[in-house]
Amino acid sequence: MYYGFDMGGTKIELGVFDANLQRVWQKRVPTPRDDYQQLLTTLCDLTFEADAFCGEQGMVGIGIPGLPNADDGTLFTANVPAAMGQALPRDLAARIDREVRIDNDANCFALSEAWDEEFRRYPMVLGIILGTGVGGGLVVDGKVVSGRNFVTGEFGHFRLPVDALAVLGRNIPLVACGCGQRGCIENYISGRGFEWLYAHFYQQALPATQIIAHYQAGEPQAVAHVERFLDVLAVCLGNLLTIIDPHLVVIGGGLSNFSTIYQALPQRLPAHLLRVAKLPRIEKARYGDAGGVRGAAFLNVVDRIR
Repeated sequence: MYYGFDMGGTKIELGVFDANLQRVWQKRVPTPRDDYQQLLTTLCDLTFEADAFCGEQGMVGIGIPGLPNADDGTLFTANVPAAMGQALPRDLAARIDREVRIDNDANCFALSEAWDEEFRRYPMVLGIILGTGVGGGLVVDGKVVSGRNFVTGEFGHFRLPVDALAVLGRNIPLVACGCGQRGCIENYISGRGFEWLYAHFYQQALPATQIIAHYQAGEPQAVAHVERFLDVLAVCLGNLLTIIDPHLVVIGGGLSNFSTIYQALPQRLPAHLLRVAKLPRIEKARYGDAGGVRGAAFLNVVDRIR
């Protein structure tokens, strides 16, 4: 059995998956944000409860809103202060007497999508999250590519390409990013960036849902904004596709629900690719909020049944 923990800033969700990768049990509890020992106890209790349900010891994977340190196993996870700087995989493994695999929650999202029954046939899957920020993951032959520092999927911290500046104007402010740099693409093509661009050009702050409603009603200002945004999105994704050349792109996050994206990108992307390049398949993520739990569980699947 495969146990997947999605450890967030407010809740921990555990999903249990059988050999056919079907979820058979789940439970959600509040996250002990400020007490590390209580956090470990909560994870232990959930694991042992799942063991009792399954009648065997399951294999444990955890998705975290942050990054593991590849050298010493400690975590960087600002949303769960109790785990910050702690060697959680090692400490939990000692308590539950089994290996614990851990990865960034965006990588777990990509892995969950890559292990979809239909998508499993694609050798290289690129997962992109267009949410509050921009992140994602890369899955090759069913396995997450994490990189030296577990930052392979931090696509949002590419800088704005020159073609994007041509669309937005050379005088577009280079917005300060939480990473310490300026001009990172997540500040322009995320859901938050979608709203920021509208406010920048039209001096009116509106939520993305309202802007999209105005667009769908044919309001000229919203239409112009969406067209501009889609052009910038195509520029940024075109750079990623040229570097990575995936067979499948799966889009998650709040903006993944904006169906116009899937009609517009195939039309706009070819202008930003090498002439010999063929477009990958582009799909909306299929598992929504369940992706983190699925992907965390599947961290233990890769080497066993693919």
